[in-house]
Amino acid sequence: MILFLASRPVVPTVRRTRSGAARGAAPSTVPAPRPPRRPLLAPYRRLFAAPGALAFTLAALAGRVAGAMLGVSIVVMIATVRDSYALAGAVSATGLAVTAVTGPLLGRLVDRHGQARVAVPAVAVFALGATATLLCVHYGAPAWALFVCAAGSSGVPSLGSMTRARWASVHRDDAAARHTANSFEQVVDEVCFMAGPALAMVLCTAVFPEAGLATAAVLLVVGTLLFAAQRRTEPPPQPRTATAGGSPLRSPGLRIVVITFLATGAVFGSMEVATVAAVESYGQGSASSAVLALQAAGSCAAGLVFGALPVRGSAVTRFLAGVAAMAVAILPLLTATGPATLAPLLFVAGMATAPTMISGMTLIHRLTPPARLNEGMTTAYTGLLIGISAGAATAGWTVDHLGAGAGYTAPATAAALALLAAASGSGRLRRSLGGA
Repeated sequence: MILFLASRPVVPTVRRTRSGAARGAAPSTVPAPRPPRRPLLAPYRRLFAAPGALAFTLAALAGRVAGAMLGVSIVVMIATVRDSYALAGAVSATGLAVTAVTGPLLGRLVDRHGQARVAVPAVAVFALGATATLLCVHYGAPAWALFVCAAGSSGVPSLGSMTRARWASVHRDDAAARHTANSFEQVVDEVCFMAGPALAMVLCTAVFPEAGLATAAVLLVVGTLLFAAQRRTEPPPQPRTATAGGSPLRSPGLRIVVITFLATGAVFGSMEVATVAAVESYGQGSASSAVLALQAAGSCAAGLVFGALPVRGSAVTRFLAGVAAMAVAILPLLTATGPATLAPLLFVAGMATAPTMISGMTLIHRLTPPARLNEGMTTAYTGLLIGISAGAATAGWTVDHLGAGAGYTAPATAAALALLAAASGSGRLRRSLGGA
């Protein structure tokens, strides 16, 4: 009997109050239901659910790949046919200088008159200039003619800026969708700038020297015309009074972003030259393209993940964090001793660049009046392109004078300058955004 009572579970006596609640019983703890996990690609599916979004994205893709082909195509073509890298570089630099002037002006015209009304005649002028360049190279025209043709074919509206403006218009009332759109556009930029130069190099070396520029010209014309034909997603043109006035750079906050982008472009340009020099110094020059692709792959992966995450913190804080991560992630490249250590370090360095660019584009959207969005984004892109050119030249000088081992000091210095610009201007950025 004692064993029986000892083996029985002790059941506490429970008294109930008049309301029926058990007195003396432990409170019932029901775990709160966990929120459902959001699939990684769900924000992107929602992004492209907007009517016409997929159409204008695919239409612009061919033209954006072509834009990434132009620089390499011109340099390789002229260097091969005229046997002068100095002439090739000078002609390419002339085209970049003209783009720096005409890009923001075309952006203002796009804001004022609409994308199609400006992009179609502008790409027609580009086609004439590109055709003249091909004829001059093929038939041995004087060098001055190449400079004239380069200047005449450089005024092309930025398809990247115009697609971003369409996303901003389509999702004008959805900040989360605009964040995802900026992330997606950064991934597209990385893919284009990875595929474009490689395609140009293959065409110029394996087919004939003029094949790269000829193919790029056709793709750019076709892509621009297809993009312009997508009229239902085109942002409405703004009245002349809304687009009048000085440059968007009159905004102190926008100047900070553009200066930071200038230094960030120098990171991109110098990184490419330094990587090619480093891989060649390891005796594996043929692997430079594959190693460089890892940097772009890291940026693509980070961009996709960053776009799928919910937006947290202020835009300025995210921008500063991205620039700081970029500056820190580049430093280990100085310690690379071979392809086996360089490749993963480049992947990590690439992962830090995407959040910087995405957050920077978000700031440009918020700092630029809607009536001048194309002009503002084109101005930022121009700063990026100038930085890329300056960074490539700086890294080339560093490698020539200090050796391939010192090549990564150029992108490390440029990243430090980008961090200095962003950090020192953070107060002006917050004031320009109303303290956000």
